Amino acid sequence: MRIGAIGALSAAILLSCAPAAQARTPALPAGAAPPVAALASTGTVPSGVRDDAPAVTAPEAYLVDAASGEPLMAKRETRRVPVASLTKVMTAYVVRHRARLDDVITITKTDVRHAAANDATTAGLRPGERLTVRDLLYAMMLPSGADAAHALAQRYGPGVGGFVSRMNAAAKSLGMRDSRYANADGLPSSGYSTARDQALLARAALRDPVIAAVAKTRKRVIGKTAVHRSHTWRNTNKLLDEGALGLKTGYTHKAGYCLTFVSPLDDGRKVIGVLLGERSDVARFTTARALLEWASGGGLPE
Repeated sequence: MRIGAIGALSAAILLSCAPAAQARTPALPAGAAPPVAALASTGTVPSGVRDDAPAVTAPEAYLVDAASGEPLMAKRETRRVPVASLTKVMTAYVVRHRARLDDVITITKTDVRHAAANDATTAGLRPGERLTVRDLLYAMMLPSGADAAHALAQRYGPGVGGFVSRMNAAAKSLGMRDSRYANADGLPSSGYSTARDQALLARAALRDPVIAAVAKTRKRVIGKTAVHRSHTWRNTNKLLDEGALGLKTGYTHKAGYCLTFVSPLDDGRKVIGVLLGERSDVARFTTARALLEWASGGGLPE
């Protein structure tokens, strides 16, 4: 399979986090976000979709040109379904518009109990630890820590309810017309989204150099200090070892195995893919690889 080298492409789109990233991104009114051009998705076959795309086993799937947003492959891309921890991409997006990377957050018993009570994936945080927003973004995005997501939402809502309102306001401003968030971590709820909307979110989120840098990190280690333990967080996205640049995995029994991925191709262009409801962890990555192989072999228009 040919996914292509990161090289100069990565340097162009994944900027260094410091020092400029220490400042929060421009403030958004009432949790809103700057508009992003909507991806074509009218009718059952979006404009630009090729008819030679490989079959995919995921119930919902979408593949787009990352630069133009042109859809290349679509399967039930506007069907509303749960998206599990892909939700955390929106959480990171909202946090980046409300927080400074060097803000310090104290982890509470509620944060830890929230993850434990829901049998969620965690970053291994403990009550009383004090970590920066930068650290908590890694803790949330790499091992998919629900404890980290809860801590961020509590701080920057303020309160989870207020934070969720900001998530929905941001979704609306991004043109995510078929999405509704009900929490900050993607645990089973009344929330839903679509493959199309998650591609829109991915395009917006990856324009932020901090989120882009976090999403492509395979492993993050922070040493023990006077205010927190040492932590090692590993990314659950297996495509990173094959040249991918992110973005997020997700799983619940209801949502199935979900994946949003962004990868460069041999010719320097990039694609964003979204797979929802896959039957297994192996299947979601197998499907993603097949789509990348197809796109590398001519799936993108000239």
